[in-house]
Amino acid sequence: MSEEKRGLKAEQNDSAKRQEGSFHNENFRKRSRYFLVFAAMIAACIFITILNINTGNVHISVSRILKIIFLKAGDATEYNIIWKIRLPRILMAAILGGALALAGFLLQTFFDNPIAGPFVLGISSGAKMVVALTMIIFLEKIGTVSSYALIVAAFAGSMMSIGFILLFAKRIHSMSILLVAGIMIGYICNAVTDFVVTFAEDSDIVNLRGWSLGSFSGMNWSNVAIAAVVIGITFVLVFCMAKPIGAYQLGEAYAQSMGVNIRLFRVALILLSSFLSATVTAFAGPISFVGIAVPFLVKRGLNTAKPLIVIPGCFLGGAVFCMGCDLIARMAFAPTELNISTVTSIFGAPVVIFMMLKRKRGH
Repeated sequence: MSEEKRGLKAEQNDSAKRQEGSFHNENFRKRSRYFLVFAAMIAACIFITILNINTGNVHISVSRILKIIFLKAGDATEYNIIWKIRLPRILMAAILGGALALAGFLLQTFFDNPIAGPFVLGISSGAKMVVALTMIIFLEKIGTVSSYALIVAAFAGSMMSIGFILLFAKRIHSMSILLVAGIMIGYICNAVTDFVVTFAEDSDIVNLRGWSLGSFSGMNWSNVAIAAVVIGITFVLVFCMAKPIGAYQLGEAYAQSMGVNIRLFRVALILLSSFLSATVTAFAGPISFVGIAVPFLVKRGLNTAKPLIVIPGCFLGGAVFCMGCDLIARMAFAPTELNISTVTSIFGAPVVIFMMLKRKRGH
């Protein structure tokens, strides 16, 4: 009996070691995947940044770019092009793209639907409408409008749209119908904005039409500083909510059992996502499909939905996506520049179609 017991114990120890080894191997594979995906996105970010600064009507070599950026020395014209035009623009594309992807992730968590996003739900359109009205009123009466005023106006517009959506959500339990309601709200807001833009021919708002279609052009270091502070603080708040978001993904009942205040949590999700999308709209206008496509691609690339991994992944992925799209918008038909939403739609819409097909098949 003692030999049998020893044999049984040895088998149990071997089994435990195999399970432990399998667990460590699985963890190693996951961490390796995370590392490779993040390394690829960082490399893409650096490459696209250099390419964005390098290309344009004035070609600047990489060696001169590095000299101007790090030593702040070189030709005065090239120095001004890099520091006053190209660098602020590419940084804003990165910051706002990351914010938009993160806003999409939060809305998808809130509605438990991967098709939910600021553009589809009409949040960006509501923000655009109120910002357009604010720009016209301020420019006609005061002659200037601050970035903070635009952010507040965009936030008010986004909250107005999300308020209507939540009102519909109480009466409509079908997510597909709710998404259609969001699209209709977006159409109404776009119609009002187009009406306003059509009759706003004042020279002070000559760029309003271009802005209403989405663009990263005309950015300056003041815009970069404000956007970096606002979105940086919001990102930190979202990251601090990673644990309750992870619990909420497993269901409301589980989240409540883990001590999450569901009502307060849902309000926080809506406010943070609205603030992110409002900041993007205030500076660059409405940008389509980034908030849906990027979170989906990031989650598939990382093969996880863990918020601690997905939140920074979405931000970095959104930055790379918008930087790449902005480069195409500038250079595809240079010197004519495309609207950023045109390019993001070309690359983002097929991803959304693929997502819907996968959901239809039940995968």
